[in-house]
Amino acid sequence: MLHRVFNRLWYRGHGSAWLLWPLSLLFGCLSRRRRNAYMNGEKSAYHCELPVIVVGNISVGGTGKTPISIWLIEALQQRGLRPGLVSRGYGGKAPSYPYVVSVTDEASVTGDEPLMIHLRTGVPVVVDPDRASAARHLVHGGEVDVIISDDGLQHYGLSRTIELVVVDGERGFGTGRLLPMGPLREPVVRLNTVDAVLVNGAPSHPSLRHLSALSNRTYPFTVQPGQWIPLNGESEADVDTFISAFTDATVDEKALSGSKVIHGLAGIGNPQRFFDTLQQLGIPHQPHSFPDHHDYTELDLEAFEAGLVLTTEKDAVKLRKFDRVRGAYLPIDAHVDARLQPALIDVIMARLEAFNQQHRHLY
Repeated sequence: MLHRVFNRLWYRGHGSAWLLWPLSLLFGCLSRRRRNAYMNGEKSAYHCELPVIVVGNISVGGTGKTPISIWLIEALQQRGLRPGLVSRGYGGKAPSYPYVVSVTDEASVTGDEPLMIHLRTGVPVVVDPDRASAARHLVHGGEVDVIISDDGLQHYGLSRTIELVVVDGERGFGTGRLLPMGPLREPVVRLNTVDAVLVNGAPSHPSLRHLSALSNRTYPFTVQPGQWIPLNGESEADVDTFISAFTDATVDEKALSGSKVIHGLAGIGNPQRFFDTLQQLGIPHQPHSFPDHHDYTELDLEAFEAGLVLTTEKDAVKLRKFDRVRGAYLPIDAHVDARLQPALIDVIMARLEAFNQQHRHLY
């Protein structure tokens, strides 16, 4: 698959990536020109009446951005704030925009991540390819007092109060090259201008040496699994008992067949992270990776109906409608380093307070 080809190019340093250098150079020029147009006032951004917190990254693929968005929502709620979230709604096709996400929606309409966040937190979520339009809708609704822009770092049409960038500690910035030669949407120096860099896991990749100069703005975090939750009505038996039956220590993993097979399904930016979690939990499984935001069909899942499917929370919002698939999903939560979390919260709250004071002064 194409996504696997690019992952090899970006994270394993395949020599043929140099063939894409001219396209990477062009991408960098266009990206820089677009950002400068907003920074210099050549293009006008929407300056929202409410503070906007961007949670994004400078690379494509999974970094742990969604768990951080959920962590941020809960942290703001604990401090008496009423957050809402705007998203592009990638992978979804709503009948019109802006579109307000509801619990009865399908991911094919809203996109998987916005629906997952709404189901988990219950906060207002609005999707629109134009995030400024989505933000206006939240403002006019009057239900929120702070807006989180999901994956909105490069969406400069919406002004922002705070920028939080999420980085994968294991994969880092890959080759450190811009698209399509590497995985970067913007150069690493872009991190010099953000409020905080949140690193998912131990920063083991060599490309992360750049973060040493940003130690006062770098916050490690981990994602930790919760309890298995039934995928649908056909899976509502005791999930732990069900999994135990499939993971009987007397059964050789190589001998598993038919109804004794556990299928690990992941259509996320970094599927291997989910498979590693299953391994750490001692669950023998057959890994099946799909492209990020994959829209599953009956044909995709036909081979898994005889066994047990274990999947991610993001995939579950799309798989829950397939009653013939038995299984469970594993919610995960972001845990910011306990020693540094108070400092990160202080930075966020101070920026919000400064924005609110300025807003009161102007209006």
